[in-house]
Amino acid sequence: GTAFGYLASQIDSVKVPSKESLVSQVTSLTRISEMSYSDGSSIASIDTDLLRTPVESDEISDNVKKAIIATEDENFKKHKGVVPKAVFRALVSSVLGVGSSSGGSTLTQQLIKQQVTGDAPTFKRKAAEIIYALQLERRVSKNEILTDYLNVSPFGRNNKGKNIAGIEEAAQGIFGVSAADLTVPQAAYLAGLPQSPIVYSPYTADGQLKNAEDLAYGL
Repeated sequence: GTAFGYLASQIDSVKVPSKESLVSQVTSLTRISEMSYSDGSSIASIDTDLLRTPVESDEISDNVKKAIIATEDENFKKHKGVVPKAVFRALVSSVLGVGSSSGGSTLTQQLIKQQVTGDAPTFKRKAAEIIYALQLERRVSKNEILTDYLNVSPFGRNNKGKNIAGIEEAAQGIFGVSAADLTVPQAAYLAGLPQSPIVYSPYTADGQLKNAEDLAYGL
């Protein structure tokens, strides 16, 4: 009860962003990282080593869309951004250490976490994530959210050992096909990668195929 009360107070303090600001942050696919001091002043901008090629919704196979929903958020098409039961379960787990802490975030929340709030394990960040997810669902379609998620999520390494994000780079770098042409088995494999991209990736940092024991994790 105390934990819920504190989370509620944090939610109440979250400032709701404008539609333009929230959508801009979610869809931003910058390839530049900014280094800063603790006081917020800039140190320098650096190029990211992450390969990403954004694609439109109609350039992504329905196979992988269905696979991601089945893997990450089976109620994606029904909820409004947040599943209260899942939030409660994750909250109890984080406070009491009971049960699994996974499964508390919808696809919408995961997108917000990746693009806007970061993943700091604090009630304040979680509160912002919940509010932003609810707002995003009111302002863009489910298909847009799913497409954005597939364009920003990490997928481990490609066959050259380079870090990749987004379903197009994953499809090209692992199977040598476009995201539009992914088969059911290929889509199923890729859908699991964002959960642990480096561990589940089939390639090492130097682009070599992993041994059978290490490949087993992703399979």
